[in-house]
Amino acid sequence: MEKNIIKIAKDAKNSFLEMMTLDSTTKNEALRKIAQNIEKNKNEIFKANNSDLEKAKTLLEKKEINLATFNRLKLDENKLKDMIKGLYDLIKLDDPVNQIIWQKELDSDLILKKISTPIGVIGVIFEARPDCIVQISSLIIKSGNCAILKGGSESINTNTTIYNIIRNSLNETINFPKNVINLIFSRDDVKKILEMDKYIDLIIPRGSNALVKFIKENTKIPVLGHASGICHIFVDEDYDFENTKKIILDAKTQYPSACNAVETLLLHKNYPYKNELINSLNNAEIKIIENPENYSIEYGDKILAVKIVENIDEAINHINKYGSGHTDSILSNNNENIEKFMKYVDSSSVFANCSTRFSDGFRYGFGAEVGISTNKTHARGPVGLEGLTIYKYKLFGKNNIVDDYSTGKKSFKHKFI
Repeated sequence: MEKNIIKIAKDAKNSFLEMMTLDSTTKNEALRKIAQNIEKNKNEIFKANNSDLEKAKTLLEKKEINLATFNRLKLDENKLKDMIKGLYDLIKLDDPVNQIIWQKELDSDLILKKISTPIGVIGVIFEARPDCIVQISSLIIKSGNCAILKGGSESINTNTTIYNIIRNSLNETINFPKNVINLIFSRDDVKKILEMDKYIDLIIPRGSNALVKFIKENTKIPVLGHASGICHIFVDEDYDFENTKKIILDAKTQYPSACNAVETLLLHKNYPYKNELINSLNNAEIKIIENPENYSIEYGDKILAVKIVENIDEAINHINKYGSGHTDSILSNNNENIEKFMKYVDSSSVFANCSTRFSDGFRYGFGAEVGISTNKTHARGPVGLEGLTIYKYKLFGKNNIVDDYSTGKKSFKHKFI
């Protein structure tokens, strides 16, 4: 098995050399075939997902998984439609590879260009989200990378079925390289790929805090991702009740187990509708925890921590202390407070007067996302096509030598063009 995993990594590295120069037409045709074959084989996918759900029910009863995990596992008609739509939306987007980011005239005959390029072989480890495999694979393909994927054991039948559809679709695509999208299955496989810094360029974990921590502590490969989604909404004293209620209900109940669901509500001490708001949230079957001992909990359920704050400064300090750098929102009619919140909250996504649930690659117009990053590296927030590219510098000269500039014979212009 170990040899097989090494071979997978080597083959993916070799395929990357073909992928990084693959034309847009071929990549888009591969995505189109995947969309068509998912639609054609949807009953097979639902059958596999039902099999996973039956096993997950037993795990839920034994409390080996929680309700949030079980809910994420379910793949219904709407999620399938979203998957297919995401593929067609991605086809419409510009190819992110080989784009000129900027170009500079070092001298009249010496031109430097900063060009976008794929990252390489990316290992993506995700838990109990069968729709992830399509989102991730499609972004990998469009961005010219290769991938080694590991899904949660809870969704093994769904993942395997969808992976086989993807693999067959790529095989049907003329001139598409082999070994671009690969699927591994066991925890031992994960441990092995974490050691393969010679072949794998980036690891992206999508899962629990424990998963992310384990990966970061056990690899030399750069890791891009977020450990938790502790998102906040601060309600200023001047915001109206109906819109406050509408936004908070959406942020908490539209998909409670999502990483961009709100976990802590911060209310200005002079907010006049506190009692009415709490009653409305209770009526929506949200459990309210006022002033909990621990504000660093991602509930992933219809549970909401509530804290009364003196002012916007206390709200900002609370978020920067207890937040996970994911997504935080202010509800206010005070433009000065909005600007202050936007400036000083140190998160990858900061919103004003809207739900935290908008923090998503699809909703940002990225086509989909491979994950959310709270890192302060080349990619932050929802990681779409652009986040799966890096850059290289290309210098075009005409017999230029450094000595001419060192001796003062010539001088640099350093002018953007």
